[in-house]
Amino acid sequence: MPRSKRAAFTVIELLVVISIIGMLMALILPAVQMAREAGRRTHCLNNLRQQGLAMLSHHSAYQRFPSGGWGWAWVGDPDRGTGVQQPGGWLYSILPYLERKDLAGMGRFADPLAKKAALTKLTQTPVSVFVCPTRRGLELSLYNLAYLPHNVDAVGMVAKSDYAVNAGDFDGGGGAGPPTLADGDSPSWPWNDFSQANGICYLRSSVGLAHIRDGSGLTYLAGEKSVSDSGTDPGDDQSMYIGYDWDTYRWAMGVHGPLPDSGAINPASFGSSHPGGCQFVFCDGSARLISFDIEPRIHRLLANRQDRELFDERDLE
Repeated sequence: MPRSKRAAFTVIELLVVISIIGMLMALILPAVQMAREAGRRTHCLNNLRQQGLAMLSHHSAYQRFPSGGWGWAWVGDPDRGTGVQQPGGWLYSILPYLERKDLAGMGRFADPLAKKAALTKLTQTPVSVFVCPTRRGLELSLYNLAYLPHNVDAVGMVAKSDYAVNAGDFDGGGGAGPPTLADGDSPSWPWNDFSQANGICYLRSSVGLAHIRDGSGLTYLAGEKSVSDSGTDPGDDQSMYIGYDWDTYRWAMGVHGPLPDSGAINPASFGSSHPGGCQFVFCDGSARLISFDIEPRIHRLLANRQDRELFDERDLE
């Protein structure tokens, strides 16, 4: 009688197969992770393009970009336009151009208590176009209750943004802003001096394309912001609907370029969670990745709308 064929694996053969599968997974997994990050980075870049188009649509309507708001204690008010009387920031003012008129109109024409309740609800409403998928999901994050707002109730969790507008290379100082709307409207209120500001959006700004003397394609409009992964970053501790503050405004002071996320706290800087660089949209609507290794001087020149200094565009590659 012929001998029957063996129908089982030995332990050694099984271990060899497992080892081969493990090596294949080790080879494939980094490629899968890179592909996923490439998709997230593309999503993030598209977010910036949408923000840029919204800002340019606002400019088409008013011949200027949105004003920068009053300070961290103020959330946007639906009855005060988008100019210097608007206490909220740029992000709040472009909501109608992102097909979110529903959010921009929350509390409109309401009595003070109803408006405050509506705007409090607004602070807890995230919007996907302001969230980088590499850093976080569409979720609420902790609010720093050490800073009490004026026109909304303080709540423990709020919606935040991973993006900031370009405030240039000069900061005249921030703060809470005036205690009341009447104070903010008064000609005698002592606003900080921003006469040297050279960004696109800052405290009570009124900047248009005509003020960009370095070329709209060579001037930052908005970009990703640096966020510490320590969990205690003062540039990421409040609602994204507030006025002039680290949470939604960033600068390029010339000390360094954009920064990768780390345990360090750099609340005034641009940066990202992406490997290799930080993404920006420019004032002509174009968007691209800027390397973390960019020369700090070039980074500063891209933030200053009127320095008129020359540089080689190949330095951006």
